[in-house]
Amino acid sequence: MNLEDLKIPTHVSIIMDGNGRWAKKRGMPRTFGHKRGAEVVMDTCRESFKLGIKYLTIYAFSTENWNRPELEVRTLMTLFGRYLKICYDEAMENHMRVRVIGDRTGLSAELREQIRELEEASADFTEFHLQIAINYGSRDEMLRAMKRMMADCKNGKISPEELDGARFSSYLDTADIPDPDLMIRTSGELRLSNFLMWQHAYSEFYFTDTAWPDFNREELLKAIEAYTKRDRRYGRV
Repeated sequence: MNLEDLKIPTHVSIIMDGNGRWAKKRGMPRTFGHKRGAEVVMDTCRESFKLGIKYLTIYAFSTENWNRPELEVRTLMTLFGRYLKICYDEAMENHMRVRVIGDRTGLSAELREQIRELEEASADFTEFHLQIAINYGSRDEMLRAMKRMMADCKNGKISPEELDGARFSSYLDTADIPDPDLMIRTSGELRLSNFLMWQHAYSEFYFTDTAWPDFNREELLKAIEAYTKRDRRYGRV
């Protein structure tokens, strides 16, 4: 399919899976795969922007990932710190807005400060939007949203009669971000893994056996081509 025939999704979300298995096949530690995977993220941002995608949301670290080996978790947190510095430079150069979704209370003070600085510095950019899910779980997100919503009901800011899907969405981490049109998961797994479950209600899903460190422009185009061929009726008959 030619590029001009592709229907470009506004928002693409990605579950970046397979870093550890990719490294193991090469006789390397899992952390080697994570380092390579971090490099692929920025390449994917650049290719997404070139294709006309406006929003990209990546699943970097779930609430369940804390159960991984301590060394792997420490390595990932160090990688996030380095990656956020790269994101800062990219954001300033390319007018890319960066936001982090998830529960920040579980992150180090240093990492939280990096996130704050990056989000504030890029807040007015509109060329491209990158959302990074760190210490994120959809169930946790919805519970946090409900607690804030219930507190506002109790304080008289909103009434129960005002509660609907749109109101609930406004309490989520992704408030004011359009729901994903296309969700991509790499490395052959066929599940959502607690990622944007509310937001993915009408998303198209694309699964590939390609591990995340091998994901590239060609793989992204394959996903968009599959999306282009779908008949999106949003539940209507």
